[in-house]
Amino acid sequence: MAILLGSDRVHLEFPTKLVLDDVTLGVAEGDRIGIVGVNGDGKSTLLSVLAGVLQPDDGRVTHRRDLHVGVLGQRDALEDDSTVQHAVVGDLPGYEWAANPTIREILDGLIADVPWEARVGELSGGQRRRVDLARLLIGTWDVLMLDEPTNHLDMRAINWLARHLKTRWQSGSGALLVVTHDRWFLDEVCTSMWEVHDGRVDPFEGGYSAYILQRVERDRQARVTEERRRNMARKELAWLSRGAQARSTKPKFRVDAARDLIADVPPLRDELELKRLAVARLGKKVIDLLDVTAGYGASDGAESAPVLTDVTWLIGPGDRFGLLGANGTGKTTLLQVIQGKLEPRAGRVKIGSTVHFGILSQQLDELAPHEGETIREVLGGFKRVYVVDGKETSPEKLCERLGFTTQQLMSRIGDLSGGQKRRLSLLLTILAEPNVLILDEPGNDLDTDMLAVVEDLLDGWPGTLILVTHDRFLMERVTDHQYALIDGHLRHMPGGVDEYLHMVGDGVGAARASAAHSRADAETSPATSGLTNADRQRLKREAASLERKMQTRREAVESLREGMVQIDPTDYQALEEQQAKIDEALGVIDELETAWLEVSEQLEG
Repeated sequence: MAILLGSDRVHLEFPTKLVLDDVTLGVAEGDRIGIVGVNGDGKSTLLSVLAGVLQPDDGRVTHRRDLHVGVLGQRDALEDDSTVQHAVVGDLPGYEWAANPTIREILDGLIADVPWEARVGELSGGQRRRVDLARLLIGTWDVLMLDEPTNHLDMRAINWLARHLKTRWQSGSGALLVVTHDRWFLDEVCTSMWEVHDGRVDPFEGGYSAYILQRVERDRQARVTEERRRNMARKELAWLSRGAQARSTKPKFRVDAARDLIADVPPLRDELELKRLAVARLGKKVIDLLDVTAGYGASDGAESAPVLTDVTWLIGPGDRFGLLGANGTGKTTLLQVIQGKLEPRAGRVKIGSTVHFGILSQQLDELAPHEGETIREVLGGFKRVYVVDGKETSPEKLCERLGFTTQQLMSRIGDLSGGQKRRLSLLLTILAEPNVLILDEPGNDLDTDMLAVVEDLLDGWPGTLILVTHDRFLMERVTDHQYALIDGHLRHMPGGVDEYLHMVGDGVGAARASAAHSRADAETSPATSGLTNADRQRLKREAASLERKMQTRREAVESLREGMVQIDPTDYQALEEQQAKIDEALGVIDELETAWLEVSEQLEG
């Protein structure tokens, strides 16, 4: 593959930090590279250097002649007084951009709901981000460099962006470099990874999942090497003190130990034990919303259209629910109703007498009263001993678990970074020992490693959890069931995020998902579709047959995934072949699901 750009022995230092040390990299045609690392270790700086925006102290960055590089920064350069149209297409005549199907697809996918003549300064943060993305994506670029492109995007927009980037160039052409903490996005879009740490950049083949497997093996290799070095030192010390001893060797680490790394890991959560503990803390009644309609008054005092309509949601002890929905669909309103902060216009809200809420808001309002205090001073207001995962621990130890050093405990809250504040706010919320935890975008400002730590902490939390996030990986990782707000109505998503995206993707998807939801009712409702009893029985048999086939295929996929861990993680060809088999099996499942939904539609009539 032809090299598009590269760095040769690049060195860069800031006054208090070494950022890049003798870094040599190349970006070739067809590369799709995800960049990960701890916040502050230089991911964004690396992009700036490769783009030519920032000059290194030493070494050089080279670009192929006439290379076109498009860059999306974390902050946009849009002018507040500019219209959305001018910000996106500039002075391009309407007939030119309107006649271009690629541009129309980008505008429809990202900013269909944004007024074309609106001023940029009047837009919300999410709208402004999508406008900036659309501006960039309608351009023709050989290389795209995206810094946190999923920030402020809802799950539907993230899904659209992933699909666009996967099909933007022909196979083997163009190049993508993306910095993001969205692990689903990295797995979906990227075929290789760069890990930035300690001034170095380590490359890994494969997406995020493959990167994690290789990193675990790398760390295991490092531990084995260090243990061997220590053993040799001990032997030499023994020889010096007692004379030469018989030599012995330790067996080398084998690749199949990687399978043991996965096989020995227990389930993420002991659901029965967590349920038992939650019932002990909460009782059997937690929060019941019954036929709730809610909204806000208009500026003239009249009632505006309701935000929520006929919402019924029974939330029990130990339930772990994820709440899906595009920005502006009413998720915040629903959370306020759940907490009793907003009285419904109709229906009832029953909050159990033992419920103690813990709230992590997007704005981190919980930290505002403590801006002038140090972390240690704030922690001093809590109990000295807590039980986490069955073991006693202190607030300071939990703070270290969330990435704070002993020295940082003396830092003032007001001086902390956004990610540090979010981690601390989550810790303080948990230390208050709520039994109902409501988390609104807890993954904002956190890197991938810290997200994994937060998920691990939540795994052992014994209470009811309600999570709002656009981070698909986080949603699927820490919740057991997902619900979605669509047109003011709350819908259970048995198929999880995939079902939600299928439903909101287009009208056909919505109709099919609606049919799937109504299937249980159709079994008991009188026939209104005009089908004869014979037709109905035939369709039921066909649906049952399709369900059995889907189950068989799902079991086959699980078997293929189990086989994945038996493959040498450095054998990328074998890994790709196994993944191709998995993708093929998933494609068959998708076809079976489509057929099943069509049969369900006929039964529904």
